[in-house]
Amino acid sequence: MNHSLSLDYLRDLAAREWGLDVLAARDLGSNEDRNVLLTLADGSRRLLKVSHGGIARGELEAQDAALAHLAGSGVAVPRVHPARDGRSLVPLDGGAHARVLDFLEGEPPRGARLSAGLPAALGATAGAVVAALEGFDHPGLGEGGDWDLREARRVLDEAMPALGGVYLEQLPSVLAEAEFRLLHVRDALRVQPIHGDLTADNVVVDVDGAIAGVIDFGDLGRGWLVAEVAVLACSLLQHDGPAVSDAFDAIAAFDAVVPQTREEIAALWPLVVSRAVVLAAAGERVLAEDPGNDYARVRRVLEDRMLERALTLGYDEAELLLMERLGRVAPVSMDGVVPMVAGLADAPEVDLSVLGDAADGGAWLWRSWPQDVLRAGAGEWAAVTRHGERRLTPEAVTGDAPRSVALGVDVLVPVGTEIRSPGPGFAAMHGPRDLAVQLDTGVTVYLSRASTVVGPDDDIVTGTLLARADGPFHVQVCAVPGLVPPEMVTAEHADAWTRLCPDPAPLLGRVAAASSPRTPGDLLDARDAAFAQVQEHYYVAPPRIERGWRHHLLDTDGRGYLDMVNNVAILGHGEPRIADAVARQLRRLNTNSRFHYEAVVELSEALAARAPEGLDTVMLVNSGSEAVDLAIRVARAATGRTDILALTEAYHGWTVGADAISTSLGDNPGALESRPDWVHLLDAPNTYRGRHRGSDAGGYLEDALARLSEMDDAGVVLAGFVAEPIFGNGGGILLPDGYLAGLYEAVRARGGVVVSDEVQVSYGRLGEHFWGFAQQGVVPDVIAVAKAMGNGHPLGAVITTRAIAEAFAVEGSFFSSAGGSPVSAVVGSTVLRVLDEDGLQENARVVGALLRDGLMGLTVRFSALGAVHGMGLYLGLEVVAGGPDQPDPVAAREICEAMLLEGVVVQPTGDHKNVLKIKPPLTIDSVAVERFLGALERVMVRREAWAAL
Repeated sequence: MNHSLSLDYLRDLAAREWGLDVLAARDLGSNEDRNVLLTLADGSRRLLKVSHGGIARGELEAQDAALAHLAGSGVAVPRVHPARDGRSLVPLDGGAHARVLDFLEGEPPRGARLSAGLPAALGATAGAVVAALEGFDHPGLGEGGDWDLREARRVLDEAMPALGGVYLEQLPSVLAEAEFRLLHVRDALRVQPIHGDLTADNVVVDVDGAIAGVIDFGDLGRGWLVAEVAVLACSLLQHDGPAVSDAFDAIAAFDAVVPQTREEIAALWPLVVSRAVVLAAAGERVLAEDPGNDYARVRRVLEDRMLERALTLGYDEAELLLMERLGRVAPVSMDGVVPMVAGLADAPEVDLSVLGDAADGGAWLWRSWPQDVLRAGAGEWAAVTRHGERRLTPEAVTGDAPRSVALGVDVLVPVGTEIRSPGPGFAAMHGPRDLAVQLDTGVTVYLSRASTVVGPDDDIVTGTLLARADGPFHVQVCAVPGLVPPEMVTAEHADAWTRLCPDPAPLLGRVAAASSPRTPGDLLDARDAAFAQVQEHYYVAPPRIERGWRHHLLDTDGRGYLDMVNNVAILGHGEPRIADAVARQLRRLNTNSRFHYEAVVELSEALAARAPEGLDTVMLVNSGSEAVDLAIRVARAATGRTDILALTEAYHGWTVGADAISTSLGDNPGALESRPDWVHLLDAPNTYRGRHRGSDAGGYLEDALARLSEMDDAGVVLAGFVAEPIFGNGGGILLPDGYLAGLYEAVRARGGVVVSDEVQVSYGRLGEHFWGFAQQGVVPDVIAVAKAMGNGHPLGAVITTRAIAEAFAVEGSFFSSAGGSPVSAVVGSTVLRVLDEDGLQENARVVGALLRDGLMGLTVRFSALGAVHGMGLYLGLEVVAGGPDQPDPVAAREICEAMLLEGVVVQPTGDHKNVLKIKPPLTIDSVAVERFLGALERVMVRREAWAAL
């Protein structure tokens, strides 16, 4: 890019050569040319382009001619403005040339996520450009450049000295395989002028997101026609979202304008991979030659993502999916087939999905579980699995979208059962344990994991004995002869694959399954219609979560998500000891706590034993909101007063009392203006963003004591003080050392009761401490606790002294219908027992330290990650736009959405909704921590890359 020419010089050049009255000029970003935006006196705008000195004049003339040709064909492109003397190109020193073009109003699509419909619009635009250029020719047209995919091997060979590590081994082998796939079709691929780089970077969109025009014809040249859409498809793989599906949408839109030949379809995905290899190799070469090239450095991150995603599809699979997507595959017909095995019409189906009971207790993590479930569900003699089912597989916990959708069925029948041909045909494939029979109708039947009986050259007619069962066997059909389809595919491609490999039920004498139940989108619409929308849900397009196991959540597509927010499920999801205890107690008795039974005594004794000495009396409720509300009432009854002291930025619950002292602006933007007069507030001792920071944090206690003195002067007498010992909703911010000790002493000196809201931060979550208040070295008069108490079951408690509890009798007897019920009490006791048995508090200490250290390392690398709060497994990660005073809720939300694509559930909290709350089940281990940190690192690296482009 030629930066040696000043903007003043270029303004004068525009005036002198083109007669333009320029009011302002500014540089625009560019990879090679110098692009200067000119604002003219009449308000219109032009683009002054100064070419790189190494670009031949003939190439620039070809670009200008192509622009005129495209404009004449109705394609929206910039118009070239001739200079006063009629020249379109004005030569400059060093071999550069200047020219003036229309400035196409609009902006290139920005950011990691493309808007819905844009991939298809890009494909249609690429098709329009290629169609228009079909008859174009010019002597200056380039051919054989670095971006011509016919030259991919040369580009890689020239970059080889710059390659190291994994690239040195990976790129040559990947390109060699792509080249092998191209061998039999490359000579049949059409060659013509193409844009060469028609991606989202080289279009502009209007305010509605529609494509307003195509720009940057610097890569114009002759090349394979199909390379135009391959380049586009490859570029889409760098974006967030269902990138491969987006690429297919673009290809389908391109094909609708410029129908692809059979050979071009076969070449498409190898060319996508080739483009990704070329980008990676060229990027490494640029960095080796120019280590300070920041543009190339950030691009490498996204180029790696393109290659990684391109390789998620095998070439056979990609070709077949493209054939199906482009309508080149005839529908499957199984007319006239007869059952391969007799007596299966009413055989029971087993359920291997997220909703199946067989998955309880993590059974799906065992490789043998499909066979185990088949055997358990076999009934009198047989059982079958379900076609198209989204199954649970051990791969669900890896973070990637697993191949979870079944394209065939597994069948269990007695050993020796005969399996016969459903129609006439021939053995297209043959082996001792597998067989493919291509029927005369064109359908191919795949039989595997059975003892083959038929010989490779035997005639096959309807009823020919093919094999005998010696365990569960697999049956699958496919519409494309000669292709061996996978048994399982990802949910992203399931619709296409299940059309290519439909339900083989007719081959088993069964009726094909009915249509699928409601999709996650359908269910979300139904939720919004029947469930008050004020009860918000996570994510713009949330996955449908129907199962959990330990620190994993599982959606109905069989994908697992690492759960980093569920402090309710402290023991993890699906804990069998809780389930067994609840089932056992429900079979015996569930009633209210006014009856006399052992479970409520056991739980109350266990809670009192965990509390500090003197806090020996328990009151049981259903939730944290009720626990805090009851704690307020207890404090009032014990003191005969009504006024309560609380902190800003805190959330305590939704009941009238708990809500009255809740001031979190993130939950209620009008909280500070709507407090009742009996609530008195102290500034949140936020040591990161508040008034007093760092070594000045002791000022919060001084301010609080001064505020109490003001209240004394005003005649306010406190019933009590309610606070979280760690700012839970604020993201786990630790209070200044000595803060609670000083305030507790001051409140008690005034006759008040101190309440610790332990709803979020207790039960060993902090690692070093069972109770949150222990971190501050204090003991409250009243403990309010919930959430972790029931591991998701509605259960809460107030723990206090006998004297304070009995003082509450002035308000009459206390009763909660379900609080302390036999089932709830058994749940509570079991939670405490499992916490001890599994050493989960110690796990919170050890794994929490690993997690915190990893997060601290990321804050050093990424300026947008401002600080790490909390301890143990209650942490908060600040997302900022420059420092504590610039919280960035938009970035926090985008990070959470991007993390979901990585298979991680995390959500923002705090008054500004900019703190990532990190409070996973205490079962989390070092493997999961590494996975979380790796996902967050990848998301942040990509965010920095997108921001730098």
